[in-house]
This record gives sequence, C-alpha cells and structure tokens, in this order.
Amino acid sequence: MNKEVLFKEIFQANSKKIYHLCYGYTGDDESANDLMQETFMKVWQNLDKFRNQALISTWIYRIAVNTCLSYLRVEKRQAKDELTDTIIETKSEEVSEKNEQIDQLYKCISHLEENERIIITMVLDEVPYPEIAEISGISDGNLRVKIHRIKQKLTELYNQHERF
Repeated sequence: MNKEVLFKEIFQANSKKIYHLCYGYTGDDESANDLMQETFMKVWQNLDKFRNQALISTWIYRIAVNTCLSYLRVEKRQAKDELTDTIIETKSEEVSEKNEQIDQLYKCISHLEENERIIITMVLDEVPYPEIAEISGISDGNLRVKIHRIKQKLTELYNQHERF
C-alpha cells in the first residue's frame, strides 16, 4: 500500500479523536484544528519510522499529546489566561444550550492535570481501556480507579461552575 493511501486511511480513522483531544487541551476550535493538522503533518513526516510496536492510534495519540503540550508551554508564556477567558466568553455567546454544556465540560476538563485530561478525553472518544492504559502507562485496574476519580473531580468542577 502506498504512503498516501495509508495516510488517508489513518487520517480518516483517527482525525476526529485527535481533534477532540486537541480541543480538550485548548478549548478553542481553531487552535484544536491547527494542532490536529500539525499532529498529522508529524504523522506524515514520520510514517516511515513507525515500527508497529504499538497500535498506530497509540502512536498518533502520543504525537498529539506532545504537540498539545508544546503548544500550551508557548501559550502559557505568551498570555496566561486572558486568551482562554476571551475564547470562553465568545464561545458561550455563540452556542446553543447543549453545546454550552459540552463547552462547560471541556472547560472543566481544562482544569484537570495533564495526565487526567489525556485519560478523560480518550474515555470520551471511546478509546478501549487497554489502549488508554498503554498510552498512559498504567495498569488496567489502576486506570479504572483513576477514571472514577477523574469523573468525581469533573462532577465537582461542573457543580462549582453551575453555582456562578
């Protein structure tokens, strides 16, 4: 199979999940799209180096996470939280009630620790638990406990925000 056909298949199978992962980090549609594109540029450039030691989706997730973390480091240095606040205000004005709840969920997710954000985003994307465990480097049993705690934390964050 030639590289272009393989890449198209990989992109179609993974782009939606990678977009959601990126959106979970940024809370912004445009930035999420940019990060998704950057991730798949890296996938294209390094496709020949993929060694099939893990699932290709696991490899792509790692590339996406590293891309997002690099982006966040740069963003943090440039403009602490004012960009996020502006994006959140703009988004809130433009979305329906259901989208508002989804946006609220992603805002709450953005307050989690980095490893928690990665895990819960994969859960929302319905990535199988064994794959999440492999990506995050923890055991399957520990993953289930961690997911339970993350859900509790998200519920608390969501309820706190609803009071305001």
